[in-house]
Amino acid sequence: MVKDKKKIIVGILMIIAAIVIVLVCIIVGIPLVRLAGEPEKFREWVDSKGVWGPALYIALVVFQILIAFIPGEPLEIAAGYVFGTFKGTLLCITAASIGSIIVILMVRKFGKAILELYFDKEKIESLKFLQSSDKKIVIFLILFIVPGTPKDLLCYYGGLTDISLPLLIFICTVCRFPSIITSTVGGDALGTGQYLFAVIVFTVTAVVSLIGILIYKKFSQKKG
Repeated sequence: MVKDKKKIIVGILMIIAAIVIVLVCIIVGIPLVRLAGEPEKFREWVDSKGVWGPALYIALVVFQILIAFIPGEPLEIAAGYVFGTFKGTLLCITAASIGSIIVILMVRKFGKAILELYFDKEKIESLKFLQSSDKKIVIFLILFIVPGTPKDLLCYYGGLTDISLPLLIFICTVCRFPSIITSTVGGDALGTGQYLFAVIVFTVTAVVSLIGILIYKKFSQKKG
């Protein structure tokens, strides 16, 4: 009976969380991410917040990681455009660290139910092989280092594995660096008017991302 009551309480909390998440996405998240897709307007918005601008940007990226289905690339490009390569990358890594820690701790507390709030069962099941693979750490490293892979999904799923918390946090944050730096460099190039260089950066990133997607599909097609 106690277990049944616990399941009911967790179920109710999950429903409430889902409703809150949807409302926050509609009212706050989606409009801000759209704003990030217009770098000049986003720069004006950040500048209008004064010294709080960088902190609000970090909060926005953390929000994006928690919600997971909102794309993060526009925010990373906007970081380069608004803050420059170095500061933009630093802010992105900081936000990724905070967001990843929250995600991993949530999953380890509430389990698979958290993933099912954001991802369909097919996507979750496609990563089942990571549970049984004796090379899961190496695979996680590869999938996080290569641009183009669904890092927020991987971060959530990582919480279900037996990878140690410090190592998992390292993978989910530091190993995002190649993806983040390509976006911030491209954004910085746009912000400083180096359009040809920006095109080259984004073209190379697109090719590498395509390779990353193919690598991810190859791994996800394996049976657990």
